[in-house]
Amino acid sequence: MQPQDRAPAQKSAVERALDVLAHICIAVAGTALVVLVAIFGWLVWGRYVMNDTPTWVEQLALILVVWITFLGAAAGVWTKSHLSIDFVRETLPEPIRLPLHWMALAGMLVFGVVLAWQGWVLAESTWARRVPMLGVSEGIRAVPMAICGALTAIFTLYHGVALATGKD
Repeated sequence: MQPQDRAPAQKSAVERALDVLAHICIAVAGTALVVLVAIFGWLVWGRYVMNDTPTWVEQLALILVVWITFLGAAAGVWTKSHLSIDFVRETLPEPIRLPLHWMALAGMLVFGVVLAWQGWVLAESTWARRVPMLGVSEGIRAVPMAICGALTAIFTLYHGVALATGKD
């Protein structure tokens, strides 16, 4: 049973906090998706009905897609709904399965740390530039990368502790 599948009364304070973080990611990504659909509706209306294409839509859409993707991926790490090939590991004998599980967690942890670090570096190095048509910082495109990396590392660390203590 996954931590997020248990009743709230059965969860530790850490699990509840991580649930909240994952739900915030999903809420922000979901809201961004609704905004994305709305602005594309505006784009179609402007282009074909008003004959005046809103040029800012493409740039905002690119930013929204990045936020949706990275925040959704972070939440997927917590819920273990991200793309994985667990069925191969689960068909192997128990003595092989556990080391493979630890290898997968180690790989995810390294990936999360590097993603957070490089996302931060990218955001910092592009913060002074402005996105054309929007006037916001170019670094805003890299912020979700850093957030996703940090959350991936945190969620993976929790999964590792759960595996080590027999809760997973």
